[in-house]
Amino acid sequence: MTVLLSIILFTALGGVLSVLAAAVFLLLPEHKQKHVLPHGISFAIGALLTGAFCGLIPHAFEEVPVEDMSNLSATILAGILLFFVLEKLLVWRHCHSHACEAHGEESHEDHHHEHGHTHSIQAAGHRPAGMFIILGDSIHNFVDGVLIGAAFLTDVQLGIVTSLAVAAHEIPQEVGDFAILLHSGYKRGEALFYNVLASLSTVVGGVLAYFSLGDLHHILPYFLTLAASSFIYIAVADLIPSLHQKTDIKTSLQQIGFILAGVVLILVMQGIAHQFEGKIDGDRVEQTGIV
Repeated sequence: MTVLLSIILFTALGGVLSVLAAAVFLLLPEHKQKHVLPHGISFAIGALLTGAFCGLIPHAFEEVPVEDMSNLSATILAGILLFFVLEKLLVWRHCHSHACEAHGEESHEDHHHEHGHTHSIQAAGHRPAGMFIILGDSIHNFVDGVLIGAAFLTDVQLGIVTSLAVAAHEIPQEVGDFAILLHSGYKRGEALFYNVLASLSTVVGGVLAYFSLGDLHHILPYFLTLAASSFIYIAVADLIPSLHQKTDIKTSLQQIGFILAGVVLILVMQGIAHQFEGKIDGDRVEQTGIV
């Protein structure tokens, strides 16, 4: 089996299997999904923020010289502002096709989904957060594909191990993604379809890494920070306000607990991934003699 074929096979399997493992959530009865969904939203907040601040951003800053760090910071800021503008445009478009508060026609049927930072829209529509999570996940998966491709170019066995580590790291993230898409008005089949579609960007990243790894290395940190800005915006602007709809002590403690669960699980998965990255770097030094 050639290296290119191995990259295509394992990037596809890793991305799709992580989505299908998380899709077990969809097998739950609908009444149980409604009970589990708020916990999934809390979990997603912890996972998204931890992935951004403890994974994507630090890794991006490690890849650039000191004089370019301000550019990465500017990319994070620009990304957050960009997602704000995109959400505004999507909400504006909804308000011209559906009843919304901006036109004095509040939809009481969807009042329980109302967020503090935007207008309520009818439940039949998809919330902007769903589109943003698909976009951010696609970018993140693309970067994972680049990293898997780099591992395969070093050693096929290390590429296989790395693809499995990435899949394990993505499973808790995909659980949160499903919760966000369902929370945003997507049907179960739609949520599965779009998550599988986003996972295929891992294949694109792996193939591009194989053909032009040198060129991609320079823009990789900017892809990382753009993905981070997407995750930050979704968690802070869309998901956290929804948790304030219930303020009783029991619910609040449950929310905090599931947020911390998301934080801890992502940190554990990142620790495992870093161990594999260290093995890759060590083997590369042994093969090339370059530190």
